[in-house]
Amino acid sequence: MSGAPARHVVVVGAGPAGLAAAHAAARAGARVTVLDSADVLGGQYWRHLPASRPAANERVLHHKWGTYRELARALHAHPAVTVVPSAQVWSLERLDDGVRLNVLVGEPDAAGREARAVEPDAVVLAPGAHDRTLPFPGWQLPGVYSAGAAQALAKGERVAVGRRVVVAGAGPFLLPVASSLLRTGAAVVGVHEASGLAPLARGWLDRPWELLGAAGKAGELAGYVRELVRHRVPWRPGEAVVAAHGDGQVEAVTIARLDARWAPVPGTERQVEADAVAVSHGFTPRLELAIAAGCALTPARFVVVDDSQATSVPGVWSAGELTGIGGADAALAEGAVAGTAAAGGDLGTARAARTARARNRSRGFAARIEAAHGIRGGWVRWLQDDTVVCRCEETTYGRLREVVDLTGSRETRSVKLTSRAGLGPCQARMCGRTLQELLDDGGSGVDRRPIVVPVRLGDLAALPAPSLDPSLPTTSLSAASQPQET
Repeated sequence: MSGAPARHVVVVGAGPAGLAAAHAAARAGARVTVLDSADVLGGQYWRHLPASRPAANERVLHHKWGTYRELARALHAHPAVTVVPSAQVWSLERLDDGVRLNVLVGEPDAAGREARAVEPDAVVLAPGAHDRTLPFPGWQLPGVYSAGAAQALAKGERVAVGRRVVVAGAGPFLLPVASSLLRTGAAVVGVHEASGLAPLARGWLDRPWELLGAAGKAGELAGYVRELVRHRVPWRPGEAVVAAHGDGQVEAVTIARLDARWAPVPGTERQVEADAVAVSHGFTPRLELAIAAGCALTPARFVVVDDSQATSVPGVWSAGELTGIGGADAALAEGAVAGTAAAGGDLGTARAARTARARNRSRGFAARIEAAHGIRGGWVRWLQDDTVVCRCEETTYGRLREVVDLTGSRETRSVKLTSRAGLGPCQARMCGRTLQELLDDGGSGVDRRPIVVPVRLGDLAALPAPSLDPSLPTTSLSAASQPQET
């Protein structure tokens, strides 16, 4: 006797949340397709060398490397799971009874990528997040990197971004970035955390009993501290890089002490020689697909989900950084819950209950990270009129102020159209939040782009007439995405 056909669940993203969601959905009996823009599994968290040139001991650069390998092997072995690498979901369309994902498969930015469309029974959005970097004078110089880019080069290519690197910004992510740089042979001059000791203590030590279930996090922190001590790398709270200097390349940075509002303290500036800077002031979730789907957002610009990770849009679930920056543990637990629910599985089992409890414990880290490391408004004091705010269009802080004075408008969309800030190739992905804060717009400038990522006009012109393409592969995981032996 044949039963009803298995639900088709599409997971967008192959980081911790996406892999956990795909594994849980398959275990619950669904047919699963994983779409990821990279050519290997792992996302940004488990970015690693390709199988064609594996590392002798990959695990030294990754926490929970065993978890990644278990998930990747399970997906590879499951006959109902298909992974489509180099698959960029470039738009999402809302339908009467679900959504359609439009996908281009092939090398990024290459001409003639294969166009596909899929209308699944359920979608789990797990695209992750990217660094948020606050602008400062000279941040457009070659040698200034986001901390995520510096770590990606270290993990994925074993390339150091410089010989003498300053790591700066805010958040616990600065520590693994410094560790990755040290392991590539770079000299880390210092790690500069913008939050001072008082907010760090308030954020992390409030209700300490809630941290009892996070012994693994404490172990990670201790490992990073030992590494910094062994390499004599100073960690300095309450400081920031407020300017970068150089003739065509970073040659030095200015570091200043900050007050409680992150405003530079006059007279504390000092210059440090460096040929590279890795900067991160937290993360911004990749909201484009969620916004295209019409998902409700919180005031802090995260996707609203219920206890099953379901969004406000029927048939769409979300997990990982889209719902809050809580780290890999939270992403793994949220992914497992979302995958089970999207597949129509039972969330009342003992296993599901354990996963939900782990998720709830991990979610507390998101609130602690924000309390301890969240951006304070005084950082604007380190800007100058000629400081570039939008690097794509080279729009300066002075130009933004001029536009506001001339037009009398602080509405983000209006100022963008007049100043061209945010209208360049990245489409405000790097500067959008900064623009809103500088304009004190309150979030009204959320863009609902029909095209999620830049797409060649030739690819758009070559698209077939709108119709469902049922030919998404149903074969097993590609060789490029298989877990490595180490």
